[in-house]
Amino acid sequence: MDHSYRANINGAGDNGNKGARRPGFSAAYPVGDPEPLPAPPEDAASRVFAFVEDLFFLTKIQDTGRKMNVKVEFVRTEKDLADHMKNNGEEKPSLIIFDLNNANAKPLTLIPKLKSKLKKGTSIIGFLSHVQGDLKQKAHEVGCDMVLPRSAFSQNLPQLLRRHGATEEVTAAE
Repeated sequence: MDHSYRANINGAGDNGNKGARRPGFSAAYPVGDPEPLPAPPEDAASRVFAFVEDLFFLTKIQDTGRKMNVKVEFVRTEKDLADHMKNNGEEKPSLIIFDLNNANAKPLTLIPKLKSKLKKGTSIIGFLSHVQGDLKQKAHEVGCDMVLPRSAFSQNLPQLLRRHGATEEVTAAE
């Protein structure tokens, strides 16, 4: 019996090439990192703040911020954030990142305070483990604009930092 039809179904119909794709399936195209922003002046105020203590994510955010020319400041408490904002003058942060598992920051009590104080000019993004559905729901209820699983946060971090780290002049020029 002729079983040559199996070669086409299994993707091996291309001279035994196991990497050949079946008809109708397109190749996956990796999404490249966006272009970095122009380097800010040394005394530029930070527009992005993060309540993150997990060393893996802290390092990832720092490295990505450096690559994207976006200054990210890490804060531990609401008082730290208020002090940093005072140093920035009148400019409000564009983005505040929360590790929703950071018990020291108390994100579910701090997010509503920040939302009422900062209004619409500031986006609040939280990240958590993909299995924490209840925490995700609570974070949305208290005012988190976007809640992402850790993997999606890591994957989209360059785009998030570029969007929120850009000054109004850079945004207008694009």
